[in-house]
Amino acid sequence: MKKLSFYLMFMVLTLTVLPTSTYAADKNAKENPKEIPAEVKTMLNRLEEIKKMDKSDLSSSEKKELRTEVKTIKKNLRSSGQGIYLSVGAIIIIVLLLILLL
Repeated sequence: MKKLSFYLMFMVLTLTVLPTSTYAADKNAKENPKEIPAEVKTMLNRLEEIKKMDKSDLSSSEKKELRTEVKTIKKNLRSSGQGIYLSVGAIIIIVLLLILLL
């Protein structure tokens, strides 16, 4: 029982520490705006334009086009990043493997 509680506390600690380290990396990226490529800036500007648009007078097909455009821009922005992205499922599998091996 002690082992189970130890592993549970370890998992909770790991999941709480992980997001703070990713926020720290994002903060450093925002402090140095000179390092952002021009292509990324144009995509970010387009996202801001779409957010500020008045979408109430658009038709459903135009709204759908905007949604697909936003999705593709976000996909391109994620792929242009230099970080390693792990899903929650991958983290859980890694933690379980570590538990089994140790």
